Amino acid sequence: MDNPYRRAAEAFERSFRDAADLPLGGFSDLTSKQHSKDADRVLLFSPHPDDECIIGGLPLRLLREENFKVINVAVTQGSNRQRQAERWQELTKACRFLGFELIQTRDNGLEHISPSGKQEFPDQWSTSVTVISRILDEQQPAFVFFPHEEDWNSTHIGVHLLLMDALSSMSSSFSCTVVETEFWGAMNKPNLMIESSVEDVAELMAAMSYHVKEVQRNPYHARLPAWMMDNVRRGGEIVSGQGGAAPTFTFATLYRLRVWQEGELKDVLDQGTVVSASDRISRVLPVLL
Repeated sequence: MDNPYRRAAEAFERSFRDAADLPLGGFSDLTSKQHSKDADRVLLFSPHPDDECIIGGLPLRLLREENFKVINVAVTQGSNRQRQAERWQELTKACRFLGFELIQTRDNGLEHISPSGKQEFPDQWSTSVTVISRILDEQQPAFVFFPHEEDWNSTHIGVHLLLMDALSSMSSSFSCTVVETEFWGAMNKPNLMIESSVEDVAELMAAMSYHVKEVQRNPYHARLPAWMMDNVRRGGEIVSGQGGAAPTFTFATLYRLRVWQEGELKDVLDQGTVVSASDRISRVLPVLL
């Protein structure tokens, strides 16, 4: 008897191969939002150029549904110094495509952003903390995104440590919603699952394709849908609760959402929260908006 799942597996493989062969960058920019000067800000503290796309499901929805100004902060521009200027150009195009604004921490980005860098280069680390603190103070963001503390990659973990030090250096009156992200290492306790529509997934893939040299080396833009599908599998149990009804949607990103208030992170969600593409963010998370 013919195994129908073989045809399904072949379809998945064919879809990946087809996506990996699509053009890289060069698309018409998406329709941009017009923001007032006092629009609420979302800061994405990205360890590398491309992370703004990978974890961009919720930021993209905040931009479109709530008219937030989304600003990507390029913490580093990669470790290959010969590629840093080129990666900045790729990043600029990817952010422009999505409608994200962009802040450069310094020429070619910060260096030694890792757990070992914090220990081995304390003076440089202190300077980097000051850079991030200044951005937080100038922008006064409503939301801050950065990787969780066990996101495997040393730069991702370094950005977590950097942001925690920078937040700790702020005045006691400073507050914001903190959204921790994952990619290389899964979080044990995410508390928020955000569905992305097919349109949003396609646009995040297209934005990732602007990071041309990176996706030529590893076509992870074409793997993004599979990663987001696996997030639904995990989130259906970890966020919704063990043994609960599985979500019926296809693509999602997992996050851990808390608030920074009075000099510390505080829980704000009573239980794991799932936001479908048909929900408005403000209806599901009104306490934060």
